[in-house]
Amino acid sequence: MRHLNAINSLGRKSADRKAMMANLASSLILHKRISTTTAKARALRTYVEPLITRSKDDSTHSRRVVFRYLGNKNAVAELFREVAPKIASRPGGYTRILKTGSRIGDAAEMCIIELVDFNENMLAAGEGTKAKASRRRRGSRKKSAETAATAETAVAAAETAAVAEAAAEAETQAEAAAATETTAEVAATEAETPAEETGAETEDSKE
Repeated sequence: MRHLNAINSLGRKSADRKAMMANLASSLILHKRISTTTAKARALRTYVEPLITRSKDDSTHSRRVVFRYLGNKNAVAELFREVAPKIASRPGGYTRILKTGSRIGDAAEMCIIELVDFNENMLAAGEGTKAKASRRRRGSRKKSAETAATAETAVAAAETAAVAEAAAEAETQAEAAAATETTAEVAATEAETPAEETGAETEDSKE
């Protein structure tokens, strides 16, 4: 029984499994990405990431420890010379597993495991996404405040315009009423004046 045994044997004895992990880790460090089964990739991740963390300390002891697990001088040199400077600011999670489907023949689940800091396309896309997201976050609050202020200003302007229009209409109506009254008074005055003149002329003729 495999109770409390978290190691995936991958169908191999310990010596064969260690040799396979060393070869996979060396290939990953040299080529930056390899294609393998998902089970091997997950086992490789737990095997190679502590070695990458160890490469941050470029000392003779660290190189000897890493060489004991890799057994490849070229891979050790590549790890300390090329990989270590790029992952210096990363606290962990140096690898990425991308599933690619099933293998023809035995239908094994296949994937690509790669070093995160060496995929230029994904790095560029990630930086663009972060920049956009940060802009949205920063701008959303400002935009919301600006939108609220603009809405309030628009409402106040609309209210002011409505009041001004109502006052202008009231003044226009008052002026029209006054003009109508003035016209009526003038007409009445003109109507009264000829009647008075006619009466005066009649009285003069009688005399």
